[in-house]
Amino acid sequence: MYFSYSCLHSLSVLLALHSPLRTPYNKDMFSRVHFLQLVFVLISGSFLRADTVAFDLAGPRIEVRVTRAGKTLPISKVPNLRAGDRLWIHPDMPDEQAVRFLMIPVFLRGSTNPPPDAWFTKTETWNKRVREEGIVITVPQGAQQALIFLAPETGGDFSTLRAAVRGKPGAFVRASQDLNQASLDRTRLDKYLGAVREMTNSDATALHDRSVLLARSLNIKLDNDCFNKPRQQQESCLTQNTDQLVLDDGHSQSMVSALTSGSGPDLIGQLSTTRLAGGGVYSPYVGAVVDLAKMMESFHTPEYRYIPALALPHLDELNLKLNNPPSFRKPMSVMVLSLPAVEAAQLPPLRAVDANQVNCLEKPALLLAADGAPVAFSTDYAHDLVLHVSDKSGRAIDLPATADAARGGFVIETRTVAPDKLEREATGTLRGTWGFDAFEGPVFHLQNAHPAIWTIASADESALIVGRENTIRFKSDAASCVDTITLKNEQGQPIKAAWSSPAANELELKVPLKEESPGKITMLAKQYGSSKADEVELHSYAEAAHLDKFAINAGDVQATLSGTRLDQVAAVEVSGVRFAPAGFARVDSKDELRLSTDAKDISPLHAGDKVAVRTSLKDGRVLNLDTIIAPPRPKVTLLNKSIQTGMSSSPIRPGGPDQLPQDGKLAFFLKTEVPDTFSRTEKVEVATADVSYGVSLSLDDGGLIAQDARTVMASIDPLKSFGPSAFGPLRFRAVDGAAKGDWQPLATLVRFPALKDVRCPESPDQQCVLNGSNLFLISSVASDPEFKHSVPVPEGFVDSALSVPRPENSLLYFKLRDDPSSVNPAALPVLPEHK
Repeated sequence: MYFSYSCLHSLSVLLALHSPLRTPYNKDMFSRVHFLQLVFVLISGSFLRADTVAFDLAGPRIEVRVTRAGKTLPISKVPNLRAGDRLWIHPDMPDEQAVRFLMIPVFLRGSTNPPPDAWFTKTETWNKRVREEGIVITVPQGAQQALIFLAPETGGDFSTLRAAVRGKPGAFVRASQDLNQASLDRTRLDKYLGAVREMTNSDATALHDRSVLLARSLNIKLDNDCFNKPRQQQESCLTQNTDQLVLDDGHSQSMVSALTSGSGPDLIGQLSTTRLAGGGVYSPYVGAVVDLAKMMESFHTPEYRYIPALALPHLDELNLKLNNPPSFRKPMSVMVLSLPAVEAAQLPPLRAVDANQVNCLEKPALLLAADGAPVAFSTDYAHDLVLHVSDKSGRAIDLPATADAARGGFVIETRTVAPDKLEREATGTLRGTWGFDAFEGPVFHLQNAHPAIWTIASADESALIVGRENTIRFKSDAASCVDTITLKNEQGQPIKAAWSSPAANELELKVPLKEESPGKITMLAKQYGSSKADEVELHSYAEAAHLDKFAINAGDVQATLSGTRLDQVAAVEVSGVRFAPAGFARVDSKDELRLSTDAKDISPLHAGDKVAVRTSLKDGRVLNLDTIIAPPRPKVTLLNKSIQTGMSSSPIRPGGPDQLPQDGKLAFFLKTEVPDTFSRTEKVEVATADVSYGVSLSLDDGGLIAQDARTVMASIDPLKSFGPSAFGPLRFRAVDGAAKGDWQPLATLVRFPALKDVRCPESPDQQCVLNGSNLFLISSVASDPEFKHSVPVPEGFVDSALSVPRPENSLLYFKLRDDPSSVNPAALPVLPEHK
């Protein structure tokens, strides 16, 4: 076990509150006993957290309804309260309840303004009238937060709780914020898990597609490696490590933090890495547990221990979930739950996933893809949703809409759509009610089914060639409304074709004609809601291979052949050198065939020679073509290189001779092979593997310095040439005009974090803390070079302290994200832990 920095901070506050300078002499003994009890509770909470994080204990149910301006909604549809709202609260305790609970609804008005006594409502849940009718309270003017306490009945319980809240309201303001955030995030998690479990009988493709859409809608972290497992293991894989699935959601954070002091995201952003949270065990939805330690600073009685309760709404019920079993011995447990914040409505920032997508209004169960507000999919806050459309006369048509996280948007009921009353193109606005407030969501482009003209792309007019699969494209203003595409040959036999609509007015068909004969093909395009299909006449052709160009550079073992029907090419021979197909592609409506040879002697291919290209087809025919051998491409050899490690303050040592620190310098010698001498116009390009960062070195700019006519020294300053974000393998090649040589490996560019020291506790079985900056550049840390005892660093790590294994002989070993295959040692000062 360990004692976290947050606990130390809490203890320091308690020490300050109970020091002799602040405690009257005659109360000294009582104060110290009181203080020790609080320290015990605080330390116990820290140690127990790792075992009690899961909110899986069912607590009581509380029914809540909210009435505003004569309209009543169940609590599941209320994202925020307002002054003047009337709350009906009914504690749903079982008839055999043995312990009497006191329910105390409380309104808060910020961290620096204690609430008046009138804002506390003492409710005896065992009272017959309360059990049968509940209570009704009104949100007072000036209120900003609302909490409910459930405490076992004891003497002085109400006054004790009231004094605790009034004594330090800021702790409870923050608790309200964290509990609301945790509850909202828990709804997202429960929605995701429930939806995945409902897909038990789905095939692997359906599970993958639905899971991806679920993750997008609910902002859930998806482990794509799960889809590489056997189908029977995928569901359990997708639902494991639930405490790490929920990602930050700016909308729900703004809902709970608009009127509170302090930032919600700072706690949530640190939660996965702080030691108080178990070194990365917890996710944002258990933030209330972490903040519980802060709340304890204000509790000056050994009578109670406060435990958080997540309030999960369903209809008019709040189902409480606890992460600690309540205690009915001193200190007795007081359950703390939060109601929605008293604030202006934070309307959901929904947005269309693709603002340019056109949707067919007649499509059954039309899906409008949207995201941006996960809470809109995980709760009932958004209700009475419709897609608002205007017909030709301007009359409004409201089509019912339903949020569907598993499909990634909102499903529109289109059965009542009358195509003849709508324009061919229209827009629809998602509208609804967010709690008590009307809101407008994104606008979607809509298309109405209608008889259409289908125009084949000019480049594809002769693209249907028998004997292979062909791709043809059409233009039409009804492409988005296509329901089915049917192709038939001259004999009336169907041709199975795959089709898609890559753009609003485009249709793309992949037509397999391997077994077909040249002739007429009929395409039938049926639209949603239409009884008659549009008919388009097409033609397929037989085409012999045609050779346009053969290109090769002297000295190369690869060449390119362009033309048509090149899928029929079996081999190519040039001056006795035989080439075989190595890759086929369609480029600018032409075939392009890559060729390669394994011939050891390619000397017959001289630059400038005009040679005959003999092409053999698979059917035995031979086609001839003349070409001129192009000059050889430049080629250089790496002779030597030198890496200067730079002036970095990081004690990390390079993990190999190829590692180039970002602030280092690289010098390397190249010797030209082709041509014989290094010309003044020739350059050397150095770039990252994806060529996103690169620099061109020349003799004129000083990046190259000639040793002699054939050898040059190149030098680069990575930070100056590439900037601070470049990393990974570097490559180089020679370039002379339009001729470019092959890429060759050069070095691996790495960025080092700045490390300060290691702080270790006295106990040898406890981990130490590594201090420094830019620790996100580390992939993992170990105390041995074999990484038998290692700690991974989570992605997006922003802290300046990291829990690491205890160093051996002041050495730690690092794997950096920029070069995770290498092990970098570092000697660091090992100092005692801060007390």
